Amino acid sequence: MKKNAILVFLIVINAFSCKNTNEEKIDFEQKSVPKLNMTEAELYDKVLGMLVGSGIGDSMGAPTEMWSRDAIQLEYGFVDKLDSMVREPSPEGTWKINLPAGGTTDDSRWKKLTTEFLLTQNSDLKADDFGSFIVQKYKSDIDNFKKIDDFSPEPYEENSRKMAWLQEWAIVAKPFVDKNYIAYQNALSRFYGGEMVCGGMLYAPAIGVFYPVNPLKAYKETYKISIFDIGYARDISGLVAAMTAASMNKNATKESVLGVLRSTDPEGFFKSRLVGRTSYRILRDALGIVKQAKAVTEINAKHPKPKHLKADGLYISQMFKAFELLDAKNQDMPFHAGEIHLQVLTALIFCDFDFEKTMAFLVNLGRDNDTTSAVAGGILGAFYGYEKLPKEMKIKVIKVGKEQLDVDFELLAQKLTTKILQQQ
Repeated sequence: MKKNAILVFLIVINAFSCKNTNEEKIDFEQKSVPKLNMTEAELYDKVLGMLVGSGIGDSMGAPTEMWSRDAIQLEYGFVDKLDSMVREPSPEGTWKINLPAGGTTDDSRWKKLTTEFLLTQNSDLKADDFGSFIVQKYKSDIDNFKKIDDFSPEPYEENSRKMAWLQEWAIVAKPFVDKNYIAYQNALSRFYGGEMVCGGMLYAPAIGVFYPVNPLKAYKETYKISIFDIGYARDISGLVAAMTAASMNKNATKESVLGVLRSTDPEGFFKSRLVGRTSYRILRDALGIVKQAKAVTEINAKHPKPKHLKADGLYISQMFKAFELLDAKNQDMPFHAGEIHLQVLTALIFCDFDFEKTMAFLVNLGRDNDTTSAVAGGILGAFYGYEKLPKEMKIKVIKVGKEQLDVDFELLAQKLTTKILQQQ
């Protein structure tokens, strides 16, 4: 049945991509606003599912973030569960040394920060407000640093990590808020070295759940506040939010979630002269990789074996073939928006939306594996809801987040659910 689901989607996409006859036109504007089709409890389950699903992905990838595949296999074999983090703390990584299994990085901090921002907003988000929110948070971290009065280095080191986490973002946000657009453009061109990083993808799933069952609105609002994205990275951020919003539908299907990658294009990227829509070419690359990988029929006994994941040797051999094909598409930087998007889509389609298999795929692939797993985990968490997430994993992520990282996923979900319902 899983193979049939992939084949169905391949047929649908191929039909879509036969461009373009006069008979087939897509209306990228919704005729009416979709209605929320769930109870408050069901909505809360999906909101919490996004937050915790993303947290699980973040936590699974955190111990080996940016590691090569060889290094992952040497120390961990095949990663298919949460593990403790024996790594140095950093602004973008873990903030504490040797966090237990369930600890998270900036990918989860961004979900928290974005949720807190959304609680200050109405249905129509304002980019100036988002920029101001980040600047004020950065200033607050600076003020807290100045208040430290201690001889030991630890408080200074901890607070300096908090400041450094947002400094690149604040440098871009401040001239934007001040309406100094030349300075903003210059700062944006230097943002993380001028790379097309996955900035908006870190917070897009949180925007997606804010507009449940309304992928077009989720795309538009995310695109609007993606002031840190360059080029088609803004389109990808919008699409991640749209996929998450589509996943919030009580009757969501895999096809309806993946379908927004073509049906949602309010900014007209498909019409781009000479180039077309890069994000859609990435989808087709993902489909091609899955097709080639699934064609593997021989088991390679050299591949590491799962300890907990229910997967046979052929499945693992096909997975590693997909890894090999993805390697050929790697960008200079692992956190390039296009690379992250390709890896996430490939994993979702290859694993047929299975949560644990998708997480294992992305973590064992390597590269920026905490971010890819956090993005896919957020989409799948919204799709399945909290109750259907792996029990042991979700309990650990909630516990460590609340007790050690000042991230209370349940409280954030409660507040965001109330806010969403107020706007219906």
